Amino acid sequence: MPRILTSRIAAAVPLTALLLAAGLTQCTSSHVPASSTAETFRPLGALDFNPDWQFSQSRDTAVTAALFDRAATTLPWAAATLPHTAQLEPVNTAQRQWQGISFYRKFFRVPAGAAGKRVAVHFGAAMHTADVYLNGRRLQRHYGGYLPFEVDLTDQLKPDQDNCLLVRLSNEDDPTVPPGKPLKDLDFNFYSGLYRGAELRLQAPLHITDAVQAGRVAGGGVFVNYTNVSAESATLRLQTEVQNHHPSAQSLQVHATLRDERGRVVAQQTEELRDVPANSFGRVVHLMNISRPQLWSPEQPYLYRLAVEVRQGRQVLDRQELSTGVRSIRFAPEGFYLNGQTLRLRGTNRHQEYPYLGYAVSDNAQYRDAWKIREAGFNFVRCSHYPPSPAFLQACDELGILVMNSIPGWQFFGDATFQQRSLQNVRDMVRRDRNHPSIILWEAALNETGMSKPYMDEAHRIVHQELPFKEGVYTCGWLDYAYDVFIPARQHAKAPDYWNKYAQPKPILLCEYGDWEYYAQNAGFNQKAYEGLKESERTSRQLRGQGERALAQQALNFQEAHNDNFRGPAVGDANWLLFDYKRGYAPDIESSGVGDIFRLPKFAYYFYQSQYGPVADRHGFGWPMVYIANYWTPTSAKEVVVYSNADEVELLLNGQIVARQKPDRNAFSDRLAHPPFTFALPAFAPGTLQAVAYLGGKRVATAERRTPGAPARLLLRYDRSNRDLSSGQQDAVFVYASVVDATGEVVPTATTRVRFAAQGPAELVGDAAPAAEAGIAAAVLRAGQQAGTVRLTATADGLSAASLDIPVR
Repeated sequence: MPRILTSRIAAAVPLTALLLAAGLTQCTSSHVPASSTAETFRPLGALDFNPDWQFSQSRDTAVTAALFDRAATTLPWAAATLPHTAQLEPVNTAQRQWQGISFYRKFFRVPAGAAGKRVAVHFGAAMHTADVYLNGRRLQRHYGGYLPFEVDLTDQLKPDQDNCLLVRLSNEDDPTVPPGKPLKDLDFNFYSGLYRGAELRLQAPLHITDAVQAGRVAGGGVFVNYTNVSAESATLRLQTEVQNHHPSAQSLQVHATLRDERGRVVAQQTEELRDVPANSFGRVVHLMNISRPQLWSPEQPYLYRLAVEVRQGRQVLDRQELSTGVRSIRFAPEGFYLNGQTLRLRGTNRHQEYPYLGYAVSDNAQYRDAWKIREAGFNFVRCSHYPPSPAFLQACDELGILVMNSIPGWQFFGDATFQQRSLQNVRDMVRRDRNHPSIILWEAALNETGMSKPYMDEAHRIVHQELPFKEGVYTCGWLDYAYDVFIPARQHAKAPDYWNKYAQPKPILLCEYGDWEYYAQNAGFNQKAYEGLKESERTSRQLRGQGERALAQQALNFQEAHNDNFRGPAVGDANWLLFDYKRGYAPDIESSGVGDIFRLPKFAYYFYQSQYGPVADRHGFGWPMVYIANYWTPTSAKEVVVYSNADEVELLLNGQIVARQKPDRNAFSDRLAHPPFTFALPAFAPGTLQAVAYLGGKRVATAERRTPGAPARLLLRYDRSNRDLSSGQQDAVFVYASVVDATGEVVPTATTRVRFAAQGPAELVGDAAPAAEAGIAAAVLRAGQQAGTVRLTATADGLSAASLDIPVR
């Protein structure tokens, strides 16, 4: 049985003195501001295990002794660094995603000082059935591609010799492994490889357990919860589980320190834990009072830094750090409450894939996606349809994005084995992610799946069992049965009312809208004018290259649906979706994203951006903005739509005022925070459109569109999104070459093939000579192991070339 104690004992020894005494000054400083980076908080004794792997695809799926022999040539091995995908996947092609067997192996020696310690390897994720071997012996099989697992190596390690760790990995269809549905029928791709990072963990016999690996209800690791939250005070309940691998009972201390973003100590306590039995564990509970806490919110996502140490005397045996936000949440039929105040959830859905790389992207890349969510004006994201990278959740914590975390599943309900593994996904998801202040909903349901009532009852029960608190814990599901919050898609009801007359005593949030109801024409505008549109015109599935009319239609669809969602009791909504993506059941790209698969915005992106602000938040999001949703060519619409969060917009053509207007007021905009501005021009005249936004009579933002001339040159840029390209992490950024005229205006009709080249510590991944779409060609640039400067060049026939220096940190 565990030993569980609660205490309020103050620490007597300074933290820095203990670190120096233990020789642990290489640890992350406790004085680094919690919001300074989207960093990984690596436990004490955890080593980067990502470099120096070898990888091979094979039709021979047998594991033989030769695979553990460095000199054997049974398979062709290639060097690999994690995160890694088993195959680069093409974009814009009918070729299906690769499925098959791959092998990863790593030769390594146990680091000095490992004697007497537990040694384990922690995998962030592996898609999706992994057999792990050490020195020829299979240690573990893990099912599931989205959540972490840990393999204990201690008893099989060879000291002072090379050890060979081998992973046999399959991403073939398996109806017993969620999402279970065959890839050819699935509405998203599950890619391949050891696509998240790995750590080698060297742990003292007394150490903090891993929450997922421990496998104990409401236990394992470090567990944070806040109660009695107000602007005046809050109580932090901190539970820490310590494992004793000694052959005898041990006593120890657990010291906890909470610091603010400036590194100042807010609270600290030490707890004695006596006589933890051999080969068992004990739990410590700290209750720490916080006076006048800085409350976490989307506008002010304030993060504290929490450090937890296991000590014996003056020796620090283990240490973990995490960032933490103080906030309270409540869902009610009439609204969502954050820190006691109502907040409308204004959200989107996100798939985590990258072109070419699939899921194998860096922590920085995860952060850049989160940055774009906030930049687009959203305060909420649904992780469709699987748990995301921890780095993405960390970025949501830092940037102020509220999150619905979701288990893997879509339109498939498997047998008893599938259901058992799916329910284990629920537990593992909650255990891994329970400390993130950004998470407000747990989608413990299989999306658009006919689940049984016993399954739903158990999934709901598991979340509340793992998070046994009276307040602030909410499950959600697309069926209105067991869950705390009902999350249907808009198209799951019929026009014209959809869910606007939902009258059950339960909170409702629309988890998808804006795509299917227009694509399938089972809903939408319900207007005669709309009925006359061709399918290609009415749908929200519009690629950037399909032209301004298509992009305007998509934006109008999202506007109409979002506006209509305010007419009912929904506490918020999430559009489908953030970025275009590839899927199994169709060869084309699903193109209802407000940005394309290379993260280039469409018109709709700016419609949503206009719905936030105009007062900038802590990170600068929500600034006064204005955007002209028109290319201003001879074929452009003479009605010019302008998006802005200002209260007036003036439109000028070639310096002459067309009109100065208040926002639109019509059936598509009467509930919006910031309706668009629609200007009627009598005729096209080539030249410059300028939109000037005013707040309280003061000019606050401007935008221009010039009639494009003939293509003249290329213009290069890259997508930094508040994170530099970094070495040694498999970090990758998007690079863009715009085809512009002599004045620098993008030529939206250009489909020129552009040749990218890179010199320096980075490489181009995938297609290095793509055709421009809507005047912009996109490529992926991945950094190597060294810092420095990359010289990126772009050339195209008949155009002046461009070059750009990109720093690699």
